[in-house]
Amino acid sequence: MTDDRTPSTEAGTTAAEPSPWNLPNALTVLRILLVPVFVWLVLRHGGDDTASRWWAWGVFAGAIITDRIDGDLARAKGLVTTFGKVADPIADKALTGAGFITLSMIDEIPWWVTVIILARELGITALRFWVIRHGIMPASRGGKIKTFLQALAIGLFVMPLHTFPLEDLFRLLAGGVLLAALVVTIATGVDYVVKALKLRTTSDRARMKRDRKAAGGH
Repeated sequence: MTDDRTPSTEAGTTAAEPSPWNLPNALTVLRILLVPVFVWLVLRHGGDDTASRWWAWGVFAGAIITDRIDGDLARAKGLVTTFGKVADPIADKALTGAGFITLSMIDEIPWWVTVIILARELGITALRFWVIRHGIMPASRGGKIKTFLQALAIGLFVMPLHTFPLEDLFRLLAGGVLLAALVVTIATGVDYVVKALKLRTTSDRARMKRDRKAAGGH
């Protein structure tokens, strides 16, 4: 059973933040370093090299696994750091963004799909900064489903489907997952916008601002 209270060393004092030099952060950095390797493998020989595509799939799958491990490990061992909080989402977006862009470059995924997904990701990141003085918008369950579907779609399209005996069937499956990822991406984006607007009007900061304005009006 975990205890979510802030750890303390003495009464009235809080423990120092763990050192950023730890295994979870190392896995996060590894994930960032794997992005250019993944991109190179996907684009090698114009995306037509079967062995490179399978290696790219392996690198992507390994990077996705580290995403799950580093978060669980950091929380379980009390190794959550400011660096990790900042670097982890950057690593995630760099990996998935690189996946969509490179797959569009080799004509596996339409560019308009990639543009919509990247615009949503960048827009929500900007939105979080816009409301940060009013509070933090945590990742929703829909956001986690979105991330899973995006990663699954990328993984399917990275595989050299042109070598599969049932290529049309696998492309239909990959296309269905991509469509689901796109729908959830848009839906969760709209949900975040609604939550951000509500937060800016219902937060303690917004309420105090209204109270000061009302007091000044009298």
